Amino acid sequence: MGLFSGGKSYSVKLYGSGVLSRPALPVPLVDKEVRLLASEMLRLMRKFDGIGLAAPQVGKLLRLIVLEIPEPEEYTSKGEELLLPRMPLTLVNPVIVGSSRETATREEGCLSVPEIFAPVTRPAVVELCATTLDGETITCECGGLLGRCLQHEIDHLDGKLFVDRLTRDASKEIAGELSALERTAMRNHYNRR
Repeated sequence: MGLFSGGKSYSVKLYGSGVLSRPALPVPLVDKEVRLLASEMLRLMRKFDGIGLAAPQVGKLLRLIVLEIPEPEEYTSKGEELLLPRMPLTLVNPVIVGSSRETATREEGCLSVPEIFAPVTRPAVVELCATTLDGETITCECGGLLGRCLQHEIDHLDGKLFVDRLTRDASKEIAGELSALERTAMRNHYNRR
C-alpha cells in the first residue's frame, strides 16, 4: 500500500499524539511516494502558515522535513545565502553535525502546538548535513531563523517538541494552555485539518 492509497489525505498531528514522541527512521530511497509526501507536507505547512514541517507531524516516521523560510534583509550565515533563495526546500535525512557555543533565545511556536508560544534557547549557528530530493548533498553552517528552524524540525525527527526544551518557569507559564490543547486534540483524534 502506498502513502496515498485510497485517496488518503494527511493532517498535522497535535500535541499529545504518540507519533510526535517517537524517533523517525532514515529515508532509504527517494521515490515517487517520498516526493508525494513532501508535496503534501508543503501543502499542509502553507495551509497553516508555517515555515517548517517534519514528517512525524503528519504521522510518518521518516527523516524528512520541508522548509519555506522568508529571506531576511541581511544574511548571517553561508547556509542562508545558499538555501534561502531555494525555498521551498525539502531535506532528506537532515542531521546537525556541529553547533556553536553561542546561544540565542527566541520565541517559538509549532504547527503541532498551535497558538502556544514560548522562549527557547538554542545554539546560534549549526552545521547541517542533508540531501535534497534530487540527491544533492548539502553541508553548511546555518544561522538566523534558518538555523533555528532546522533545529526545531530536526528535533521533531528525534521525537522532541519545542515545549520539551523550555525552562521550568516557561513550562509553568504555558501548562494550562498545553492541558487545554491536549483535551481538544484528544477530541479531534490528535488531528489538525
